[in-house]
Amino acid sequence: MTTAEGHLATDHRAMTTTVDEAEDTSPVTVWGSAASASAKAAWGGTVAHIMAMIFALAGILYVIPNITEVLASNPRAIDIYNFGMEYGGATHMIFGAIAVFAMGVMVVGLRRTFLFFVLAYLISAASELVGTSTGFPFGNYNYTDYLGYRLVDHVPFTIPLSWFYMGMASYFLARLVVWMVGHRLSNNGREITTILLGSYFVVVWDLVLDPAMAHEDLVIRFWEWEVEGAYFGMPIQNYVGWGFTAILFMALGRLSWNGGIVPSRIPVMLPVILYGSNIVFAAGLSLSVGLWIPIVLCVSLVVLPVVVAWTIRRSAPPARRPIVRPVVGGQIAGDSTPRGA
Repeated sequence: MTTAEGHLATDHRAMTTTVDEAEDTSPVTVWGSAASASAKAAWGGTVAHIMAMIFALAGILYVIPNITEVLASNPRAIDIYNFGMEYGGATHMIFGAIAVFAMGVMVVGLRRTFLFFVLAYLISAASELVGTSTGFPFGNYNYTDYLGYRLVDHVPFTIPLSWFYMGMASYFLARLVVWMVGHRLSNNGREITTILLGSYFVVVWDLVLDPAMAHEDLVIRFWEWEVEGAYFGMPIQNYVGWGFTAILFMALGRLSWNGGIVPSRIPVMLPVILYGSNIVFAAGLSLSVGLWIPIVLCVSLVVLPVVVAWTIRRSAPPARRPIVRPVVGGQIAGDSTPRGA
């Protein structure tokens, strides 16, 4: 390679480096069998997560209300019924956490995923324990016995798992949305926007989940409120607490990574399917108790930032392409300056 060719190759690489590549000061690479294992665990966990939610919906919406008829037609169904009552509420959350942890390893590596998991679990568990003990930051409420073993006899161990898997899935979704308009933001602006938007997605999910899970007409209630709030029985304070908790663990989790994230590494369909299936699960419960407004509100608020980002992206001027000129006789065509001058 001539000196001019070397300069040209270097210049071309510099001009075509993406913003997101420049962001990631600590690249994470998962090679060979490890990458394959992470992908299989992520997709397998996602399928199991969805199947467990279908199982839970079938139990809540059909089996429990018609248990006498179900057992009369199939006496062996009592074993499935007992399993569902004891483990059904926790199972889909465990599979969701497995799926998202594996997805995190695919995107940011094992160390970063583990740090995010620990911070999300501990911070959300602390918020829930304080909340069930004092009423801050969510309001006065208590969990029932349908979601698994309770930490300090207050909070089911699965609840912080759901904060983790929906939090990380929401963060990745937010990063993809911000990626669409990232050219208009600084590096810090992208990170702050991603954290705020990810927290927004978590709160929007709860807009349809919380009113249904605690509704008096649901055959089994997963938590009970001691106060009557303005949003379908939920106190507004609950959503402020959700937003604060999500922002806190996302921000600290992101800071612990000591480097950026490359959005092109995110397997787009995984966070979309995980987040979307949890919306559908909550929507099914909401419809069963006659709550359709939270569903419409939730879907609208999820779609809104995507539409805004797409509109901004479409209105942006086309990106400038690098000009690559051929090298003729050791000199770039069109350049009259002798090489080495």
